[in-house]
Amino acid sequence: MTGTELIFYLMAAAAVGGGLGVVLARNVVYAALFLLLSLLAVAAFYILLATEFLALVQLLIYAGAVTILLLFVLMLTRARDVPAALDGPQKPVAAVAGLALLGLLLTAVAGTTWPRDVGTITRVPFESIGDALFRKWAVPFEVASLVLLVALVGAIVLARPEEGE
Repeated sequence: MTGTELIFYLMAAAAVGGGLGVVLARNVVYAALFLLLSLLAVAAFYILLATEFLALVQLLIYAGAVTILLLFVLMLTRARDVPAALDGPQKPVAAVAGLALLGLLLTAVAGTTWPRDVGTITRVPFESIGDALFRKWAVPFEVASLVLLVALVGAIVLARPEEGE
């Protein structure tokens, strides 16, 4: 096993562990921190793929800005005082949906012909990344930013003290 493979498997374990932590954490602040762990592991995947620009974007935008915004919303709405319920009437339906998704993913992985070591790294020029970001994906990016802005404004409105407080 090479050093790159070892780093890949460690980051894969961190990403999966962070994802499980997001779903299974009883405290929403801990869930947000597990999300940060998972996003950092994805940034490490980008570094392993020699796409440093995407790793930097992952760190700055997702691991930095989105996670901080999420933590601010959680703190402003006092959501940390509300325990997350892991048991409920939706648990059997969620288990069936999770197993169906797992089966679909395993079928997709098994049915895909994966290229073996090609020996060369394919570099993606910055111009094509910029073209995709600012032409093809500009509207979805702006919609996502508006959703985050609405969430932040909603958290501020909810966090305002009532007149009697």
